[in-house]
This record gives sequence, C-alpha cells and structure tokens, in this order.
Amino acid sequence: MDAHDHHHDHTATAAPQTEAPPGYYETMETALRELLVEKKLIGAGEIRRQIEVLDSRTPALGAKVVARAWVDPDFRRRLLANGRTACEQDFGISFYDDTELIVLENTEKVHNLVVCTLCSCYPRPVLGLPPDWYKQKAYRARAVRDPRAVLAEFGTIIPDDVEIRVSDSTAVVRFLVLPRRPEGTENFSEEELTALVTRDSMIGVVPVQLQTGILS
Repeated sequence: MDAHDHHHDHTATAAPQTEAPPGYYETMETALRELLVEKKLIGAGEIRRQIEVLDSRTPALGAKVVARAWVDPDFRRRLLANGRTACEQDFGISFYDDTELIVLENTEKVHNLVVCTLCSCYPRPVLGLPPDWYKQKAYRARAVRDPRAVLAEFGTIIPDDVEIRVSDSTAVVRFLVLPRRPEGTENFSEEELTALVTRDSMIGVVPVQLQTGILS
C-alpha cells in the first residue's frame, strides 16, 4: 500500500492576512485627531464630514461658474472683483479655509496659466483634487520658465503677440482661469456652455473648444 494512500484532506489553508502596522504620519494623525476630540475642539464626525465635502467637489462646479460668467455680465464683473464672494453668494460654494480666490480672465491679448511652484496649492473648493501632472516637479518648474513650450505639449499654441501670464498659487491665494468663450456658442444655453468647460481649461493649459458634432 502506498504510504500516501490515505484519506485526510490535502486542501491548503491560506495563511491569515495581517495588515501592515500604521506608519509614523498615520500614527501622528490618529493621535492628534483623538486629542482634538478629547479636548472637544472638534466633534468626532467633523473630520469625516469635511472629507465628504472635499470628495463632493469636482470641476463641474467650476464649469458652472465659468458658464454663468459668460452669460451674465454682472456676475462676471463680481467674479473678477472677488472670486470667492461671487461663488459663495451665487452658487453657495463653501470655502473650508481662509484662502482667497482670484479669477483670471483670458482675452485676445492675454492667456493665463496657473501653477504652484512650491507644492500643489489649487482651488479645490471649485475644482476638487488637482490632476497628477499639476503636482509634478517638471510642470511646476517649466510652467514658469518656459510656459509656451509647456502649453504646446498640451496642444495649445499661443501666438507670439499674445502675452502669457503665469500665476503662482500660494497657501492663501488660489487662482481660477476664466477661459474665452468659444465662437459659435452664441445661442447656447448656460447648461450647454457648462458642458464645454473642462478642468484643464480652468487651469489654463487648454482652451475651451466645441465638442465634435455638437453643432449638428
């Protein structure tokens, strides 16, 4: 009789999965959060609610702001005068910090480009999280040094007679580009205009363009 001719089950049992221990910063974050709750400086659910607010912000909010500025001259004037106040009053967009929002208008003679040379400061209340390329060192350095070349890599060719203004975001000042309204949209509704506006056009790396087939 074969020594291996027996009847118990050979099914292997997977080793239990163990989670990696928390890192230094995760441990510090947990300790600080628990201390703030213990001292009653914040509520236990406040951080969760703030994260939910952050997650709810997308470029669709900024697109609505841009479209409104295209169709409403009074709102456009107020937006350029004080971006934060106009967004709060007309759209109920809450700013969860003390940052200022400056709106930069593109014209026939001026093209605006937004960057953050130190880190990745970004108008999150109206655009949500920044794209990965915005945070990369290559973009942060080259956008200031050679903005025409950077824009060309996005497919945006700026004529030599158009001035490119690069605005550097900070911890207290954020920028939003008001792109030029594309030709052929004179009869578009505000909702249709909103659908044309992209995140990248509000950073300034691409213009707003008509979508293929939209004028059928």
